[in-house]
Amino acid sequence: MTVIRTNKNSYGKEIENTFKSLKEELEEALYSYWNIASQILDKSGINVIPPGPEYISIERNFFSALFLYSYFRAGIPRPRRILYATANQCLRGMVTGCDNILDNEYKKTLDTDLPQHAVKFRSILDIMISDRVLFSILHKEHNAGTLTSDQVLDAAYASLRTLAKSGAQEASEECEYKEILNPESILATIHHYKTGLLFQAPWALPDIIEKNGIKDVSGIKNALFQIGMGCQILDDMVDLPVDIRMKRHNYVASLIWHGANLKERAGLAGKFAAAGNSKAHQEVLFEFPDARRIAATTALNFLNIGTRMLFDETHHFMVNASIEFISARIGADRFLFDIERQIN
Repeated sequence: MTVIRTNKNSYGKEIENTFKSLKEELEEALYSYWNIASQILDKSGINVIPPGPEYISIERNFFSALFLYSYFRAGIPRPRRILYATANQCLRGMVTGCDNILDNEYKKTLDTDLPQHAVKFRSILDIMISDRVLFSILHKEHNAGTLTSDQVLDAAYASLRTLAKSGAQEASEECEYKEILNPESILATIHHYKTGLLFQAPWALPDIIEKNGIKDVSGIKNALFQIGMGCQILDDMVDLPVDIRMKRHNYVASLIWHGANLKERAGLAGKFAAAGNSKAHQEVLFEFPDARRIAATTALNFLNIGTRMLFDETHHFMVNASIEFISARIGADRFLFDIERQIN
């Protein structure tokens, strides 16, 4: 989380201390994951490379910071927040590893001395390690007397179930779609599960462990859902060229196909026809200005609603900063140049 530097009054100092404390909690969780992973791989023949400053940077861990903040908003005490943030790094390792295998790429969760070209096995290792780190931290809590054996098992099972909902949707997209769904159906039947519910996955463990010990968190979960939906639409804007080529569900493509602009629809039909013969350039979205503006407005509305719900009113200075960061991180900021002022 961004640390706010204000020395003029106690109110500003309190805000600064809040975000400083959350930053420290996130760092403790990340290093806990790394240390346990290192212990697990000790004498395995695979060496874990010590993390550099980027490992704990906000740029690399922004969404983890948002999830941690959601625990803070719910009133979960600090030790539990760190536990859940560590668990989230495990879920992140599992999700990233699976995505890497499906997309034949490697986005790093845990750096090791394995050959850089061994992308599949590096991803498999990330999944296996993350699963064992999760069990390790739950087992430690059980030994400390803070979790029962039933809670440990329930939490372990829930961690898989919560990811399976999104994974099932990903599995359905391993083959080409048979029809282009309308935009409302894309949001309700694809993105709802693919990313909306995925952004609520960090609450799988607290839902079991905290039970009635915290206030109603339905609003917080809804906030995360809204942010996830906004992120997925931004992803669709960036991924339009590859999704056209691979014939995957894409909200922007749906807007074009089912929209009123016949010129844009004809242009998309041409892209589909040429998909197997050429690689569409990354700026193809600019060829569909009507669909771009609708998608951008929808994405920013989701993000604006979600971040305003998530952040306490005294922290609403984080709303615009968060939306700008997310848009840039996904790479969709270049498509929002004429939209942001309308939303903010």
